[in-house]
Amino acid sequence: MPALFPKIALAAGFTPRLSALLQEASRLAGLWQSSLVLIHAGEQEPGLVQKLHLLMEQAGLNPQHVPVFWESGSPARAILKVCEREGVDLLMAGALQREKAVQYYLGSLARTLLRKSPCSVLMLTNPALLPAGFKNVVVLTDEGNPLMQETLRTACEIAGREAAQWLHVVRKLKWYAFLSAAEEFSETEYEQTRNRFIEAELDDVQRLLEALPHQGLKVNIKLISGKTGHELAQFAKRKQVDLLVISASPRRLSLLDRFMPNDLEYLFGNLPCNLLVVKGKQENTP
Repeated sequence: MPALFPKIALAAGFTPRLSALLQEASRLAGLWQSSLVLIHAGEQEPGLVQKLHLLMEQAGLNPQHVPVFWESGSPARAILKVCEREGVDLLMAGALQREKAVQYYLGSLARTLLRKSPCSVLMLTNPALLPAGFKNVVVLTDEGNPLMQETLRTACEIAGREAAQWLHVVRKLKWYAFLSAAEEFSETEYEQTRNRFIEAELDDVQRLLEALPHQGLKVNIKLISGKTGHELAQFAKRKQVDLLVISASPRRLSLLDRFMPNDLEYLFGNLPCNLLVVKGKQENTP
């Protein structure tokens, strides 16, 4: 079985959650058959090297086989520099928790990594010393995004390798095509046309799934409307999702929206679970 992400990098800052992040990275590298490297934004000091090697060994990682890159400079610049130089396919990092609330969000560093990373990014909200895995996965099939098929394939493969209990495939309804002609319908025509529209959306998602291997997975197709970020977050909370998978936008935007649609900002400020943003190699930017 080929590697899901051939090379994974973990942003390894000396925070209280570093041990848990190392455990998560060790597990995923083994499950996904990936090589693993660590990136620390800071100067290499003997005491820090010894401390990191000890934590690595506790996570089952051999310091002789897992390279550690000590890169000076601002954290974002240092991490991104190594990712590009070393050809990293997935960058792992920890999300932040708001004070006095069990609520996670993407801070300025995380948002910079998501905007400018040359690879996919996995943000872990609550890494554990004994990782439970991703047993309940949701993926957004963002119609019109050229990465949609790759994102769905990635979610199917993750759910399969994790032996997930559920894979929820979410599609946002594009109501404007339907509503543009709604005024001309009678009440009966309106209901019939609405039902056909919904069935067509479901059929489209089903065709996408049929083109991908997902044998043995329990799949639930969910149609949403309204603000994508808010609806996704609420759905993920209701279903107690472990991992949310979305596509990065290939559009060249500015500020916080460079790689993400505007209405997903709610999601990034109120993370309901771990977040994987899939970014195709053809979209890589320095």
